[in-house]
Amino acid sequence: MKHLTSLFTVLIMLLSLNAQAEYSERADVQQFIDEMVDKHDFDRDELVAKLASAEKLEGVLKAIARPAEKVLTWEDYRPIFVTSKRIDKGNKFLQQHREILQRAEKEYGVPAQIIAAIVGVETYYGTRSGRTNVFNSLVTLAFDYPPRSPFFRSELEQFLLLTREEDVDVNNVRGSYAGAMGMPQFISSSYRHYAVDFDGDGKRDLWNSTADVVGSVANYFREHGWEPGDEVVIPARVNAQIEETRNKLKPHTLISELSRQGVYPQMHMNEDVKATVLTLHGKNGKEYWLGLDNFYVITRYNHSAMYAMAVYQLSLEFDTQK
Repeated sequence: MKHLTSLFTVLIMLLSLNAQAEYSERADVQQFIDEMVDKHDFDRDELVAKLASAEKLEGVLKAIARPAEKVLTWEDYRPIFVTSKRIDKGNKFLQQHREILQRAEKEYGVPAQIIAAIVGVETYYGTRSGRTNVFNSLVTLAFDYPPRSPFFRSELEQFLLLTREEDVDVNNVRGSYAGAMGMPQFISSSYRHYAVDFDGDGKRDLWNSTADVVGSVANYFREHGWEPGDEVVIPARVNAQIEETRNKLKPHTLISELSRQGVYPQMHMNEDVKATVLTLHGKNGKEYWLGLDNFYVITRYNHSAMYAMAVYQLSLEFDTQK
C-alpha cells in the first residue's frame, strides 16, 4: 500500500510537470518566445520558465465563447448601470477625490463626472476589478482561442512588456477573464500607452492609486479626441418616414444634412457639426439621439452606443457640487 501511494504521488507530480510544460513546448509558443527575444530583448530562459508555469484556464475559454443569453435593449441595459446605489457611491467618490478629479479636469479637459462614471460603470468604483490571473488568461486566449488569437497574442506581448516596465510579477496581476485590469479596466496595450503616474510616485498603479486611475482615464479620453465643453449626445426628433437607423458610432453626417433627411436636433446645434443618429429602445419606446464627437470618444473605451449612453447618463445624475 505504501509503495502504491508513493507511485501515485510520483504520477501526480509527473502529470503536473507535463501540464506546466505544455505551453513552453508548443511550436507556436516557441515562435512567440523567439519574437519576444528578438524584438524586445527578453531573457529566453526567464520567458520559457514563465510560459512553462502558465495554466490553461478552461473557464476563460468557456466564458469568452459563451453566447449572450439575449440581446439587451436600452430598457434592459440602463437599469443595470444607472442605479441609485451607483449614483450615491459615485457622489462619495467625487467628494472623496475632489482635488484629484479637479486637477485632472484642469489638465486634461475631461469632466470629473465623466471620469467617475467610467470607474463606476467599469468596476463599481474599484470594488469589482476581477480576480482572474491575467497572465494565465492571456496565454490561454493567445494560444487556445483561434477566433481572436492574433489580438490576444498582441495583448500578451504588451502585458509582458508592461510587467517588465512596472517591475511587477506576472503571476500577481488579477483582472477580468479577457485581461482588463485595475479600477478602469485597461487592457495591457491601453495601460502601456495611456496610463499615467498622476500621484508622482514613479509608478502607474491602476489598482491602488486613485490618482493614477483618474489621471489615466482622463488622459485616455484626451488622447482619443475629447473636446472640453462640447456636447456629448442630444435628443432628436425623427420624421416617421425615415429608415431605421443603423447606430453607427462615428459621427459622419452634418446636422444640416440630417435635418434635410428628417432628423431634427431638439436643442440648438451648429449646422456644420457632424453627428450620427442613434436609435435606442427604451422604456417608453424608441428614443432617437444624435451622437457627437465626444460621444464617439466614450465608445473608444467600449465600442457600444448603450455603454456610452450609460456612462453619460450616469454622469448627469451626480451632484455637480461634489
